[in-house]
Amino acid sequence: MLVRKAKPEDHNSIVAFQLAMALETEKIELVQHTVKKGVAEVFKDSSKGQYFVVEKDKKIIGSLLTTYEWSDWRNGTILWIQSVYVLPEYRRQGAYSKLYAFIKNEVLHDTGLMGIRLYADKSNRSAHQVYHKLGMTSDHYITFEWFK
Repeated sequence: MLVRKAKPEDHNSIVAFQLAMALETEKIELVQHTVKKGVAEVFKDSSKGQYFVVEKDKKIIGSLLTTYEWSDWRNGTILWIQSVYVLPEYRRQGAYSKLYAFIKNEVLHDTGLMGIRLYADKSNRSAHQVYHKLGMTSDHYITFEWFK
């Protein structure tokens, strides 16, 4: 498996992953046109985030998005992992672990990056198990949200 920063030509795969992920994990049918525009915005403006993909046999089998949170406590940036998706037939084969290791390595070697955060739907127990196995904790915070 190969992990790399996503390129604009990966756009369609990432859009398909986002639509599938929302339906699978939260039973939400996203509007494809909106997701296409949202993914395109990340490629146009890297201050919004960065996509990473994992390939096997030159096929994109998973992706994630990192976004940025400034931490005055740490005087640095925390990467948020979002929009994680791995094709079902490639799960439990280390695809997400490879993506996570790639992101963690970026944090370890960039003095401006202080850590990694993510959130997972409360009912997504299999994701929780993966994150705990990789050494992440869920001890400190509960995420609250409001959306228009």
